[in-house]
Amino acid sequence: MSVGVKLTEFSKSAGCAAKIGPGILAEVVGRLPAAKDDRLMVGVETADDAAVYRVSDEVALIQTVDFFPPMVDDPFTFGQIAAANALSDVYAMGGEPRLALNVVAFPNCLGAEVLGEILAGGASKVKEAGAVLAGGHSINDEEPKYGLCVSGFVKPDRIWKNGGARTGDVLLLTKPLGVGLINTAVKAGMASEEAERKAVESMSCLNKMAMEALRDVEVHSCTDVTGFGLTGHALETARASGKSLVIQTDKLEVLPDALFYASMGLVPEGTYRNKAFNKKDVRLEEQVDETMEDLVFDPQTSGGLLVSLKREDAENVLVRLAEAGYPLKAGIVGAVTDLQDKYLIVR
Repeated sequence: MSVGVKLTEFSKSAGCAAKIGPGILAEVVGRLPAAKDDRLMVGVETADDAAVYRVSDEVALIQTVDFFPPMVDDPFTFGQIAAANALSDVYAMGGEPRLALNVVAFPNCLGAEVLGEILAGGASKVKEAGAVLAGGHSINDEEPKYGLCVSGFVKPDRIWKNGGARTGDVLLLTKPLGVGLINTAVKAGMASEEAERKAVESMSCLNKMAMEALRDVEVHSCTDVTGFGLTGHALETARASGKSLVIQTDKLEVLPDALFYASMGLVPEGTYRNKAFNKKDVRLEEQVDETMEDLVFDPQTSGGLLVSLKREDAENVLVRLAEAGYPLKAGIVGAVTDLQDKYLIVR
């Protein structure tokens, strides 16, 4: 339901919240006291997607929180996207979401109807995930922001981490790229209806079906591709694994018109931020032109899972997704090698 408000007009996407990048986070987290608890199975050491705490020999708790300002104007759709993005961290650890709490910052001037639509959109995705939404916390803020704190469960011996990729693995990516480029074109009033529709479809799609297709195969590493782009999250996997990852750009699935918008210079600020921090660890081979470079550094909202696994398992997962009616394009986009001169090679 439309409530006649353009939410992105209230979003200060070039402000402080958007400028917090991996470099700042790594520096600040590095100053904090190290967590000491034998039950903490995954903490901050490898910049993984969520924390994991062992409850018993059979149950581990996955805990995550994520929220951000609007990237679309429709409040209900914004709620869906923000919720799907937060829930994704649990799926990226191989778990199932069970409990969610709303995290809300909201200006009083927008009114209860707009807030109600945002929360309804989020609730619809929590329900789709099979989890329970049980309240949350809100503050008054001049810029609207929404997301979730999510708890999920996984067996301690079935946790997927962003480290553990093995030489000879292939890389499977479960969603197409280009969300940031398209959202920038939308804000400029230059995006096609198809591009906008496909971007919203991708951002609001849960990673639940992808996780379920992967559940019975041997996953060596997994992370979801979000604000730091394909390169940023691939680098986290490479560093945590002590390997190099090779991305084949001709194998990447791309949302409609995204490369065209890159060629027009409709590139989000987050792309330049990602390049500034990560490009030193990436070997961009000469055949990778500037538009493709912008794509691989493009900040994704609620992106897909980047998984390292055996080729035969990856091919079986793609068959399972097709048979299950998965609505997005997934594919094998690269491989894992022994550590080379750079952690990430893009060719």
